[in-house]
Amino acid sequence: MNSYERFCFSLLGKRMKAKRDDYGQLRNDIISARLKTPFEVYLSTAFFSAILVGLVAAILIGTISWLFKVPTMIKYRGAVPGPLLGLAPYSLVIGTILITVFSLLVFGGITYAIFLLYPGIEGGNRRRNIDASLPYAINYVTSMSTAGITPAEVFRLLGDSPIYGESSVEARYIAREIDIFGRDLIDAMRLVSSSTPSKRMKEFLQGAMASISSGGNLTDYFRTKADQYALENRQTQKLFLDTLALIAESYVTAMVAGTLFLIILQAIMSTLSGDNNPMFLYAIIYAMIPLGSIAFVIMISSMTPES
Repeated sequence: MNSYERFCFSLLGKRMKAKRDDYGQLRNDIISARLKTPFEVYLSTAFFSAILVGLVAAILIGTISWLFKVPTMIKYRGAVPGPLLGLAPYSLVIGTILITVFSLLVFGGITYAIFLLYPGIEGGNRRRNIDASLPYAINYVTSMSTAGITPAEVFRLLGDSPIYGESSVEARYIAREIDIFGRDLIDAMRLVSSSTPSKRMKEFLQGAMASISSGGNLTDYFRTKADQYALENRQTQKLFLDTLALIAESYVTAMVAGTLFLIILQAIMSTLSGDNNPMFLYAIIYAMIPLGSIAFVIMISSMTPES
């Protein structure tokens, strides 16, 4: 918790504590994202930041509107009610106030929404990272367990191995529950499984708990899950490559051949009609091609598994 967060909490912390029940999903997202900021501190920071950004934006935009007399540039062509017609001499003042209030609400609301959405987005990123690294992490766990290392020590060793990404973070939380809070292995795995954003990690930990509780061979369970996730990982990669090939064909068809066809067609139509207005070509070159390419990049980036 940095000094800014402490300042926000000192101002709004008591009020935010009373809102815990109203933001249950946000609390779960903060835990799943493994953010180090407590819920009350995070919500206090969100409220204060929204107010601060809204005020700064409102003052800036309101000042620009007043200096450049933006409200007077708006011309209404139609019948104006009598009471409003009497306010015409004050249009600059009234318009500036309305623009300022609107800017405060919009920019403050956007900032607050970003704070509320960020933990969920971060939790989604962690889920993809865990799902991608879990097969390799389970192989490591299987090797350590086969060597005769105790399960609790196996998770400690996994937590100390950063090459396994967010799977190491989940293992580190299990080790923390055991070493710091004095819980046994089953309780530690139960707590982490209830808060992890990955369904595969949740399933793996719940299966390990069932194996320990029933007195089964945990090494055999690890080995079985390693084979299962390795097979699923290969199938997922094959599906991704097939989907990527389909997207590549769609890009060539839509953004290369399609735009080229439109450019040629527009050039022929302009020649036949004698119209020298290139606005349609400008729209294709400066809007359709860049925005379409960005859309394809975002789509591929969102579906690409974490490395």
